[in-house]
Amino acid sequence: MKPLAVILSLILVMSITALAASPYVLVLGTGQDAGVPQMGCETPFCKRAWADARLREMVSSIALVDPDSGERWIFDATPDLPEQFEMLKAATRDRSNRIDGIFLTHAHIGHYTGLMYLGRESMNASGVKVFAMPRMRQMLEQNAPWSQLVSLKNIAIQSLADKKEVRLNSRIIVEPFLVPHRDEFSETVGYRIKTPSRSFIFIPDIDKWSKWQTPLADVVKANDLLFVDGTFYEDGEIARPMSEVPHPFVAETMELLKGLSARERAKVYFIHFNHSNPLVQRDKKKLAEVRSKGFRAATTGLKLDL
Repeated sequence: MKPLAVILSLILVMSITALAASPYVLVLGTGQDAGVPQMGCETPFCKRAWADARLREMVSSIALVDPDSGERWIFDATPDLPEQFEMLKAATRDRSNRIDGIFLTHAHIGHYTGLMYLGRESMNASGVKVFAMPRMRQMLEQNAPWSQLVSLKNIAIQSLADKKEVRLNSRIIVEPFLVPHRDEFSETVGYRIKTPSRSFIFIPDIDKWSKWQTPLADVVKANDLLFVDGTFYEDGEIARPMSEVPHPFVAETMELLKGLSARERAKVYFIHFNHSNPLVQRDKKKLAEVRSKGFRAATTGLKLDL
């Protein structure tokens, strides 16, 4: 090949690469496990939300999409999975029932019970890959009705290990990492999603940051985008002792990270809001407070390129 032809060929390859659509994360829900509003809730906000569907929120979940390959993965199988899958179909303009995998964080009700919709009473899926840590895998395989999904081959469980990378395709890697949480039935993990250009952290559930050996500020500095546990805004938000549900308060996380630069703080989005959280109740004062301190609140439908 002549030198000019080689140069033109390289330019063409570079142009095609530059035009390649980036993988992206799509927010499918922002609520705590029981959704927003919660069953039986009689607070003024809950009453308004039951009367006005626009105030409701589906349970926390994200999708990872590679528009070039058409692949799409879901992180956490929530009780709202049917509606969330319809949302994903619309967003990707792919009406097929393609699910390239589901990554589970842990065994609390909002994070895995949506698997039931893959069974024969619903979609009757075939071999959907479900990525799970050892205890999570054991729980699914040894306990009905989840074990039926395995025996009927609706799902095919893929083993995960702490800090062991899973390569999804030529440009996407997912890495699970253990985090402290109430682990009655399984481990709890967060995920790092890595592409050639960006890295994204997903930690919807964790106990206080002080219980984690990894400093949160270091995680922020080492990554480009983060979705972190925003279950409660501040102490006193619910009637029972909040030590029983020791999530880091949004206010605590903002205080912990206040020393970071504005650029670093802007990476951080809160997600997994309890129905009592003023952020999910669209409290203008609290939302403005979060923005003024340089942070953000995730919203359903938000799309972020990776």
